[in-house]
Amino acid sequence: MEKLKMQTVDGVQDNISRIVELFPECITEVSNQMGGVKRSIDFDKLRQLLSSDIVEGNEERYQFTWPDKRKAILAANAPISATLRPCPEESVNFDTTQNLYIEGDNLDVLKCLKETYLHKVKMIYIDPPYNTGNDFVYEDDFAESASEYLANSGQFDEQGNRLVTNTESNGRFHTDWLNMIYPRLKVARDLLTEDGVIFISIDDNEVENLRKVCDEIFGESNFIATLVWERAYSPKNDAKYISNSHDYVLMYAKSAANFVIGRLERTAEANARYSNPDNDPRGVWKPSDMSVKTYNAECDYSITTPSGRVVEPPAGRCWRLSRNAFRERLQDNRIWFGSDGNSVPCIKRFITELKHDGMAPTSILFYKDVGHSQEGAQEVVSLFGDKGVFDGPKPVRLLERLITLANLKEDSIVLDFFSGSATTAHAVMKKNAEKAKHSRFIMVQLPEEVSDKKKDQGYKNICEIGKERIRRAGAKIKADSPLTTQHLDTGFRVLKLDSSNMKEVFYSPKETAQQDLFALVDNVKDDRTSEDLLFQVMLELGATLDSKIEESEVDGKTIFNVADGYLVACFDQEVSDEVVTAIAKMQPTYAVLRDTSLVDDATATNFEQIFKTYAPNTTTKIL
Repeated sequence: MEKLKMQTVDGVQDNISRIVELFPECITEVSNQMGGVKRSIDFDKLRQLLSSDIVEGNEERYQFTWPDKRKAILAANAPISATLRPCPEESVNFDTTQNLYIEGDNLDVLKCLKETYLHKVKMIYIDPPYNTGNDFVYEDDFAESASEYLANSGQFDEQGNRLVTNTESNGRFHTDWLNMIYPRLKVARDLLTEDGVIFISIDDNEVENLRKVCDEIFGESNFIATLVWERAYSPKNDAKYISNSHDYVLMYAKSAANFVIGRLERTAEANARYSNPDNDPRGVWKPSDMSVKTYNAECDYSITTPSGRVVEPPAGRCWRLSRNAFRERLQDNRIWFGSDGNSVPCIKRFITELKHDGMAPTSILFYKDVGHSQEGAQEVVSLFGDKGVFDGPKPVRLLERLITLANLKEDSIVLDFFSGSATTAHAVMKKNAEKAKHSRFIMVQLPEEVSDKKKDQGYKNICEIGKERIRRAGAKIKADSPLTTQHLDTGFRVLKLDSSNMKEVFYSPKETAQQDLFALVDNVKDDRTSEDLLFQVMLELGATLDSKIEESEVDGKTIFNVADGYLVACFDQEVSDEVVTAIAKMQPTYAVLRDTSLVDDATATNFEQIFKTYAPNTTTKIL
């Protein structure tokens, strides 16, 4: 049986695999630190193949960089030995829900999700910490001091003399923020479907840098829009210069060629622009200007109105239609000269013949349409009945608008890895209730401690607030519409990031002394449960974390059946032939047991034959 890796994907080796697909002749092998052999790229040969396109040395080129950018790239690619442990006691409808709430540092969580959720997330929304010049909670291992920043930023000459003045607000904190956001976006991109989209809330401090980072990660050609959200409805008279009333939402598609934007529902105001003064049987229409700026001699002609007046195109313009096209439209009653037949001609545009359903969204998100920051705060207060339980939540209507633009399908996944108060989860549930859809959410949040005031309200960290908001919001949505929300999924599985379930010997057996082996017969940590092992195996073998899990008992041992036979596992000790046979008869895609679980040598000998007999197509794995 093959042994599971129980480790996240190595981004560097993944990139090497992609290069090998294009340039197989560039693959080579080098010794690794353990004395073994690993794949690598012969960059000299790759350079030769790309010689006409390589930028050498100090040659000028367009680029966006900052101190420690290389380390940020390495942070995105580095594998980790971590897992997500289930917490049924903190969940809602653990056995039936398809929603997830994950606690932990979002970079590590994203890496845990990467293989299983690769190309499966339709929409990502994040509201990351804005760069206000303060230190970040998200301090990765390469966070640097001011002196290290100066040394790395090239601001000393060869003699060690400082070249320019560096204030903390000028460079160091831009670097900190970019090092925080870059690897997270790098990993998140791989989760998006080919028609997926990401929205990122940001303010003036980092919008320029964020746009450059996103151009690099998602591709400049996949930029869709910079949305401007009117977050404040009244000016602040104590503003030093300008009362800032807006934030931004950057919008990028995974592939603009595949992305189809969701359009807004038509409003009564928009429909009021259409009428039918001539009782045309094709329905209501509105007049459209028949002249254009681009001059074409074939479209420069005079038109005689029904009243006998001769009309020429406006100065410097011509008609939109050629003579023949105009005559055809006139014959088809698609030209309007006004109720008196004396007006400049226009084209009738029928509402039934619009190219798209709905209305094209605009780049400005007015608070009257999507809510303002105070509305977001009021929504939380109305749910909790306490003031100040969470600072600065986004309004649900804003997230509902972004969900509309994302154009979700029936069972799309929405990911928010800076979940905060879980407004995104609230909006997904509300939208599902309104549209009778079944989109799922994945919320990820670092369990940051909250202020003493919030602790007095009963919440020790932000995750406690987020989970409680989902519970209360789900209950309210169902209470407001009891007849149409009977099957609405308002539950969520809670999982928490933790170190791997496996002991260190699992990952580095060569470093274990022979005399210590008897103490390490079992490679699983003592405090881990079968459910813990199951979820780590699910991640490795591609079973989504919301998969249905059924339990059965054979010969006193617990057997887990995941996703109707995709994965069947037993992690108990002393597993007998009877248990192995029961698993094999289920004919799963994957069957997994612990390395030390078989009761005796006879069972180990029979294992392979049992699966050949009952499940020849099953892939068997061990921990």
